[in-house]
Amino acid sequence: MPLFRQLEPTPERERQRKKKRKNDWTEDEDGPSTLISLCLQSLAENMKEMWAKDYAQKYMDQYFFRYIMGPFSSLPGELLEELLCILSSRNLLTRAALHLLLLPQLSCLSLSSACSLVNANLCSLIQIRCQNLQSLDLSGAQNISASVLCELLGSQSRLRSLSLAGTLCDQRVISVVCRQCPKLKHLDVSRCLVLTPAGLLPLSYQEPLVKNANISSLLALDIGLAENERDAVAAVAFLLLSLPGLQRLAMEGLGQACALIQNKQFEVTEEFTSREGVPLLKDMWAKRTQEDHWKDSSLLSTDREESFTLEGKIDEYLSLEESQTDASDSTDINEWTRTSGEGCEKDGCRSRACNGRDSVTTSLRDVQGLSLDTLEAVGQVCPELRVLSLDCLQSNVDDNVDSFEQAAVLARGLGRFSGQLSCLSLQFAGLLSELVPALKATGSHLLSLTLEGVKADGHISLLELIHACPRLTSLTVHLDPPRNNLNGEDEEEEEEGEDEGLLSNLPCIPHLRSLTLNVICLFSQQFFPG
Repeated sequence: MPLFRQLEPTPERERQRKKKRKNDWTEDEDGPSTLISLCLQSLAENMKEMWAKDYAQKYMDQYFFRYIMGPFSSLPGELLEELLCILSSRNLLTRAALHLLLLPQLSCLSLSSACSLVNANLCSLIQIRCQNLQSLDLSGAQNISASVLCELLGSQSRLRSLSLAGTLCDQRVISVVCRQCPKLKHLDVSRCLVLTPAGLLPLSYQEPLVKNANISSLLALDIGLAENERDAVAAVAFLLLSLPGLQRLAMEGLGQACALIQNKQFEVTEEFTSREGVPLLKDMWAKRTQEDHWKDSSLLSTDREESFTLEGKIDEYLSLEESQTDASDSTDINEWTRTSGEGCEKDGCRSRACNGRDSVTTSLRDVQGLSLDTLEAVGQVCPELRVLSLDCLQSNVDDNVDSFEQAAVLARGLGRFSGQLSCLSLQFAGLLSELVPALKATGSHLLSLTLEGVKADGHISLLELIHACPRLTSLTVHLDPPRNNLNGEDEEEEEEGEDEGLLSNLPCIPHLRSLTLNVICLFSQQFFPG
């Protein structure tokens, strides 16, 4: 058998690979299976008894075999990926099958559903065979140490997406990723308890590589649970100021970090920056505002160049038509020049506004890990949000908190994003009817809505929710029973009468594709009579 040979990714091969990806190897579940799909299913069903049996008995523990090509070496990478997905979904993936299918043509590898199979030997095999990976998911693989992760990721220079959620990833791994994975755009280190928020700082500041400018998505919820909360807020603020291309961020302390940046309270972070050996946040803020000013100035200079070109054309026109000019033509030219002058005056005002810039805004469009009391600050620092995950339970520790007042604050906060949010996830402990005003403030453009912890209070509030969000394609509602049951049959009859009045004007969600309603209620017949 020939040894492994890595094919260099030429532009022609890249174009062919992209064309192949456009052709779906998998068919709709309700539609007929293609010949390719049937062949892959047959391979998966016979993998253990036929394809992997001989290898498992004779070669799997032989060191030299890791360099030898197996029976699937001629399959395209897309088919290998699909075969791995089928094996994973049917719980047929074994260590022997992985040894046969880990080949150089793989560009995407997900082992999250088979994390128990991931060990140091398998990582060594991936390191040797799969050096063209663009996406790697090792979520939940706790059998490999941080040192093994460092060795593996040191060979993955083409990675664009990496998930290490629930692993033993630490700051050493993050440092290796920054040095060896310059194309990385998405990183998921959620639930990495060994990793502290300060351990993410190499993503934004590390000598001699100052920053990873490509990173646009960072998921880091539930990391460093024993870490000082102030340090976590300072770390998030540092990432926000030093990674201008960041569009998706999920971290505890994000809302507090936005409030810190908005109020410029950088003095409380000086101890943290001194201890971590990174620049002061006030210096990072000044640098960021200067960079934003330069960007605005470059746009203004481009506008001025266009204005100068326009004036040159006017002068040329006047010189050519001087002998034939008349009063009406002069009036038209003067009007044209006056309009251009007004544009220059506007540019001057814009320039003065840039010179007076005294705030920083981010490019974040997707945020998670927010609490209600920081929503206003997040709106100031992140004005382009499209996806928002908000936990209102964090500010409801005291049972005496008025949920109606909390809902009013929520409505004001969400009103800032009216017409721009496409996805909203809320954890709220009040009545469903109390959320309706907040959803009316922002729900007209929502495509996805998830509500957790809300309390049921009849049918009308659910109908009003549907009225407020007519464009939904996905709706998930987890309803809890109210503290007090509905009292008496009279109230039930009144509610039924109101429901009958709404029958003539029932709301409609024509684009809905996914609906999940979980009703946790011991007396469900009282709230939702059959």
